[in-house]
Amino acid sequence: MEIFLRLIKTNRELEVWARNQGARSFKLLHRYPLAATSGHLGPKRRAGDRQVPEGFYEIDRFNPQSDYHLSLGLNYPNAADRALGEPNPGGDIFIHGGEVTIGCLPITDLGIEEVYLLAVTARAAGQTVIPVHIFPFPITETELAKHATSFHQAFWRELMPGYTYFEQHHEPAHY
Repeated sequence: MEIFLRLIKTNRELEVWARNQGARSFKLLHRYPLAATSGHLGPKRRAGDRQVPEGFYEIDRFNPQSDYHLSLGLNYPNAADRALGEPNPGGDIFIHGGEVTIGCLPITDLGIEEVYLLAVTARAAGQTVIPVHIFPFPITETELAKHATSFHQAFWRELMPGYTYFEQHHEPAHY
């Protein structure tokens, strides 16, 4: 089994997609409502800004001793985030249990137990990269037009090919 995680901030849900190894496309397995949110639409750029990142990430650590029950760490900041040249972009962004956040993705203790187990199972089955894509909203021309005055417009357009590719193929684009 392989998994793929996707968050669309305006939907306030973490989507878990799965497929059997060798299958062509992922199928939606479950949606986990976010127990809390922080920040606003737009990417994370600095430590303490309370923002949830936007972009293409991977699970890079499993934390069974988390202060928030269990947690899965994202590789934020990744190369794309560091290329923006912010002196202190922050770090320690997790999908975790509980119901509080200052930039992470809390999905309750029950939710993280299920997602954590799926991630451990996928890793044990040989999945070396578990992608996590985070978008502000569905990145379509219609949605972009609703946010036409945002200074994040160019950044969001850079995310659009990855969003569109998944919508068309149910296979995450590799970044």
